[in-house]
Amino acid sequence: MTTPASLTVAGTEHKAVSPWLTLLLAAACGLTAANVYYAQPLAGPISAALGLSAEATGLIVTLTQIGYGLGLLLIVPLGDLVENRRLTLILLGIAALALTGAGLSSHPLPFLLSALCIGVGTVAVQVLVPYAAHLAPEAVRGRVVGNVMSGLMLGIMLARPVSSFITQLSSWHMVFFISAAAMLLLAVVLAWTLPLRKPAGQLRYGALLASMVQLARTTPVLRRRALYHAGLFAAFSLFWTTTPLLLAGPEFRLSQGGIALFALAGVAGAIAAPIAGRMADRGWSRPATGLAMLAVAVGFLMTHVAEPGSAWALGLLVAAAIVLDFGVAANMTLGQRAIFGLGAEFRARLNGLYMTTFFIGGAIGSALGGWAYAQGGWGLASWIGFALPVLALGYFATERRGHQP
Repeated sequence: MTTPASLTVAGTEHKAVSPWLTLLLAAACGLTAANVYYAQPLAGPISAALGLSAEATGLIVTLTQIGYGLGLLLIVPLGDLVENRRLTLILLGIAALALTGAGLSSHPLPFLLSALCIGVGTVAVQVLVPYAAHLAPEAVRGRVVGNVMSGLMLGIMLARPVSSFITQLSSWHMVFFISAAAMLLLAVVLAWTLPLRKPAGQLRYGALLASMVQLARTTPVLRRRALYHAGLFAAFSLFWTTTPLLLAGPEFRLSQGGIALFALAGVAGAIAAPIAGRMADRGWSRPATGLAMLAVAVGFLMTHVAEPGSAWALGLLVAAAIVLDFGVAANMTLGQRAIFGLGAEFRARLNGLYMTTFFIGGAIGSALGGWAYAQGGWGLASWIGFALPVLALGYFATERRGHQP
């Protein structure tokens, strides 16, 4: 008698994927992706506890992002070479050790090294997403990827309020200990449940990385989808970098708890991922992409309707967060559905390139948001945020009908 973990998925697509396995992969992606975002609202308390200078406080978040970016480029492509379940479990183990190290840290250097390794281990999520695409047959691949991506987006959006609430009840150390325990439990469940998936690729690691340059040059669908989402994710990062500053400022004067509750509003946008996946399966990727870009642009416009600081303004800001996150989640799923249909043999490398490109866009958006808010407040920051999806929409308009990704 075989356990679920003893089943094998070849390099080609599996015949079916059960609702239970889809739910498990969605939960795994959400729990894992959250690791990158736990520290964002805790940078102040962590910096004070470790004795970091004000100038170095940004490293708390930045090093995790750097680790994640390195993992996307150097580790995620191994999904085309290394058995996927084993690679996922190794990365979850790295994440668990790094999270434990962060929780135990009382000095800057151990914490910052742990933060870097947290980012590296968290790329397990980008091994699992193409793995889900491998399991799903072509006819329902968008739906499966969308459902898994909804879990990922929930993890991203819940991470900030959850870490704030845990810190309020206990301490920031407990956030990392709880997440480390979750990674270990998740690794045990996935080791038992996930079927093996052995890639057919025979490249050496150096050749595998070198092939990514050729893929980027010769795959227009990848380039377009990556740049579309880079614009939208830059707007997303700008919004979530600057709105806490706006809400804590003199116009709204919200407490840390109030800002955490506001962040929960964005969770509603996660429902866009499965909807977008189903639209892609029906061949509606082009109109869905345009609507996603418009939603992000409209989200920023909504914040200018009411008198700043009023109850209406706060309500519209909440609605804008939902609309904006809806557009970003939808476009991300549409992009992954498009690139995952290009070929199973290089799916992990395509995903690594896609994620790296828009992750850079997100970093640029965060930097632009911080600078713009310091220079001109929410007015300047929001108009830059509005311009980003408009630029993406302009590029999208150059896409030839009949050749849309």
